[in-house]
Amino acid sequence: MSNSATDRATIPQTLWAARGRHTGPAPEEVVRRTLRRHKENGDIDDFTEPPAGEAPEAAPPVVPDAGLRVFEARWRAGGTVTVRARLTLVARESRPQGHEWRLVAEAERPWDEAWPSPATLFWPADGTGEDGSWDHHATLAGVRFRQVNPLPADDKEMRRRLREAAREAWCVNVVVHEAMTPDEQGRLPLARLLPPGLRHRIVEHRAAPHQFRAVNWALKDLGVEVPRGGAVLLPPDPAPDGYDGHEHRVRSVFLDGSEPAELVAALRHFAALPRPLPREVQEALTDLRENWTLMTLQEELERERRLVAVYAEALEAMTKSRDLYKEAAEQALEALAAYRDVPAPALPQQRPEPRTPGALQPLTRTFERLRSAAKARRPDPPAPQGPAEDVDGTERQSSPPVPPTGGPRGDGHDGSRAPL
Repeated sequence: MSNSATDRATIPQTLWAARGRHTGPAPEEVVRRTLRRHKENGDIDDFTEPPAGEAPEAAPPVVPDAGLRVFEARWRAGGTVTVRARLTLVARESRPQGHEWRLVAEAERPWDEAWPSPATLFWPADGTGEDGSWDHHATLAGVRFRQVNPLPADDKEMRRRLREAAREAWCVNVVVHEAMTPDEQGRLPLARLLPPGLRHRIVEHRAAPHQFRAVNWALKDLGVEVPRGGAVLLPPDPAPDGYDGHEHRVRSVFLDGSEPAELVAALRHFAALPRPLPREVQEALTDLRENWTLMTLQEELERERRLVAVYAEALEAMTKSRDLYKEAAEQALEALAAYRDVPAPALPQQRPEPRTPGALQPLTRTFERLRSAAKARRPDPPAPQGPAEDVDGTERQSSPPVPPTGGPRGDGHDGSRAPL
């Protein structure tokens, strides 16, 4: 379980949200009959059943789902405050015997717990009948709203149920410990004594007198404990910053049919906390705000005015973009024409350097410099000489070779001088 809140928006005080499961075969018929009856009695102003996936022009398109049923209703709480509510029925393949329902209602000002519960305007007040019941918990089997839910006798099963209940962000879970075995009046659920605005968002878990140690062992992972004969509210997940479980613990709850004033005060304090808005609740609230179809004439006129303003702003932006593109194109054409009139200068021939690995480049350059210096210092070879010529172009006679001194002579002498 998270001990700190994530970066999310907080639950607005104008929101009422609940989620449950209907066990009957045709819950949409039950909702239609209930809404029709409340409209005839003047409890609601109007209702509609928009096709799943249909949305106003200003809202993004929604992929239609054959397993969805949507109902919208509006009424004036207290005679003056407009409330818009949206109920969505979802057929779950994993639960073929029932439909999950999600209900979100948003008022024009912070919610008053004395206002009628939105659940009783979409569902029958009795909640049971041949059409099934609508007050079952969405994920916990055997757990219901407006009923006393005894905790399992097995300690591990009790721990698992309380851990899963704490993850449920659509409702508030209350664990009550019986100090002694109550009478018939004490066995009735406490939800009937709560204000209407809290009645259908509370799940009451009841621990028997002998389960005192077991229930506190099961609550140890959640960081809270229930006093003997008292009650405790399970902390939200994620918990808001500065959350203190002691403020949501009730020391004594009298199961004698009297109003549990201390428990109601703890519930009010819990509901007023700036708790993080769970993802599923946020999606349902966004769906209510963006895909709302049940509008009055004044609301439709205001919506059309907003659309006209949005379209005008988009048209102005497109016009500015067109002008900018046109100006940029003209400048590009002028630059291209000017470039074509100026001859391009000839680029000097550059000898590509031989590619040598980086580590050998200094040594290679040194060898190149030494080779160039050697070529500069080397003398040119002498040109071959032909027969000598005179100035007038006649060939000059060369002198006969002089024989070396000391060698034998051709006249038979050995080259030594004769005595005088």
